[in-house]
Amino acid sequence: MTSSRDRILDAYADLLITEGERQATLEAVAAKADVSKGGLLYHFPSKDQLAVGLCDQLAILAAKDAEAMRASDEGPARYYVRSSQYANTPLDRALVAVSRLRQSGDGRARAAIEAASDEWLAILHDALGDLDVARAVKLIGDGLYYNALNRALGGHPPTSEADQGLLDVVDRITKTARPPEG
Repeated sequence: MTSSRDRILDAYADLLITEGERQATLEAVAAKADVSKGGLLYHFPSKDQLAVGLCDQLAILAAKDAEAMRASDEGPARYYVRSSQYANTPLDRALVAVSRLRQSGDGRARAAIEAASDEWLAILHDALGDLDVARAVKLIGDGLYYNALNRALGGHPPTSEADQGLLDVVDRITKTARPPEG
């Protein structure tokens, strides 16, 4: 059973994703979360605090993903590309919802997305020892994610399988990287 706070954040994310920032009013969020407006205000005294909560949630989920990326047996590069599929996970939903806040000019949302992106790039750079190779791998993953997201939002079922051909390309690219010193 999820807490009221989590239900409220999930409802806010869902409204941002499907309706946009202007339609994600406190009343709409409370109704979608099946809580009273007073219950919503207990957890989030303002719409601004809802945005802060969602950005904090993205930071937590992105940090967990970064740890999984660092610890992956297949290596960070393959992990990043293989996991660059929109699967409607909590991280996916937080990324899209915070992106909607960013579109409306929210500086915290921009900072939260950039922090996650910078961390993923730093992990790739640390693992590969070459910033340009790390950027190339990240851009491959970002492109895959963008395409998967657009397919999912367009009503096409997302695929859960990585493109083996692209993973082979990533292997070839990463073999050219300078090994990290240390």
